Amino acid sequence: MPDKVGAEIMPQFIAPFHDVPFNMPKLQYPKFPDYSVNIKDNGATVDKPITELVNRLIMETSRKGGGKVVIPSGKWKSARIILKSNVNLYLEKGAEIEFSGEPKDYLPSVYTMHEGRQIMGSGSFIYACNEENIAITGKGHIYGPSMDSPIRKNSNSIAWIEKDFPEKTEERIFDGMEGRHFFAPKVIAPIQCKGVFIEGMTIERCMFWNVNPILCEDVIIRGVTVNSVGIPSGDGVDITCSKNVLVEYCTMNCGDDCYAVKGGRDEEGARMGIPTENVIIRYCFAKAGHGGLTTGSETGGGIKNIYAYNCVFDGTDMPLRFKTRRPRTGITENIFYEKLRIKDAKTVLVWDLLGSYNFVGELANRLPLRPVTALTPTVRNVRIKNFIVEAANCFISARGIPELPINNVKIEDGTVQCNKLMPIMHDFENFTLRNLSIKSKQNKIHVLKGKNLLMENIELSLPENKLYLKVEGSKDINFRNLSPDIKIIKK
Repeated sequence: MPDKVGAEIMPQFIAPFHDVPFNMPKLQYPKFPDYSVNIKDNGATVDKPITELVNRLIMETSRKGGGKVVIPSGKWKSARIILKSNVNLYLEKGAEIEFSGEPKDYLPSVYTMHEGRQIMGSGSFIYACNEENIAITGKGHIYGPSMDSPIRKNSNSIAWIEKDFPEKTEERIFDGMEGRHFFAPKVIAPIQCKGVFIEGMTIERCMFWNVNPILCEDVIIRGVTVNSVGIPSGDGVDITCSKNVLVEYCTMNCGDDCYAVKGGRDEEGARMGIPTENVIIRYCFAKAGHGGLTTGSETGGGIKNIYAYNCVFDGTDMPLRFKTRRPRTGITENIFYEKLRIKDAKTVLVWDLLGSYNFVGELANRLPLRPVTALTPTVRNVRIKNFIVEAANCFISARGIPELPINNVKIEDGTVQCNKLMPIMHDFENFTLRNLSIKSKQNKIHVLKGKNLLMENIELSLPENKLYLKVEGSKDINFRNLSPDIKIIKK
């Protein structure tokens, strides 16, 4: 099982891919001309913002054919930095950039996406749009504005996005000016870029998501450290509607999900029709966080071909988390996880496909059954194998959508120590657990509207060697070769 993970042990070179369960192209390091310019050599001083100078040097370097723009050691202040093609923004070790806490410093508004919706807004601290061969590298630090800055008084209300978000494109300017709503900038969020390389830096005190490639292709994220505990929506790495992505040797300690894969929101995401696909996450470390590795909850354009291996989750609430909602539409499929080590989790595997009443109203209620429409999301074809759960409160909690259940899940070759076994198994078809060793302090499984559950070759350590099984409206619930001699008590 993996233990050598995270940013501190990142090797110099990217190792080849092996045994990827889908066609994944080889991702290349970006190449830049042997040209370098240092902001300090061009008049940068620590007593005034470097924004204008950095952006000018980036533009000049790009026009010359590319190269490196260096932020040297020191404490610097900046507003939004805009990256251009063939430029590597390099943060030297000891470099610290603190970004502005004034909404006006993120004008004019730029094209971006906020939680799966296309908007014009603040974008991100480091932003790029329609560029190629770009990089942000180095061992420097990026800081969001101080916790008492004006920009943090503006709201990123999730409930507002669910219920009151304008459908008309011309109404989607969120700059905080003239009474308009404001969405806080992310940290690094290139959009519609090809050939993106992000490596080495540490990010602290974000305002919203940290690293968020959007509508990008051929993306490498490696050796990044994020610390955002205590910051709502302080996600670590969020991959949105992007293709061919490698995330490796990162360390996340987050106020929300550590690593998330997203496909656009609702009908808008479906209309765009751009899934997140072909993603490899390896040798990564997740510490604090609501979710360790999460798909969704924005699934409109689809999520497919996700392969995570050799990762460690230590203190993460829900290490493996699948989310969507009834109106979210889209297909989440072909998810492969293996060689995982999990410590001190609340619930190891969570399928939360209905959401909460606060955000989606009565659609969060399991019943009545709704008609299956184009807005009904699908979650299927998930395989998890070769894993160790060293300590968890609960092993599996699965809440599917009754009219379109979770389908085709295989969990194999693992060792689990938990307090609760599988207290919630709702609305699924074809769910297999095989070749597992499970030690649980409680011994209850509740199956509601499940079809074809198979537990096979399971070594169980349960109180009194008894398994209490409650089955409602289900069929084909099968147990084979449970050891030792487990007595199944049906309720």
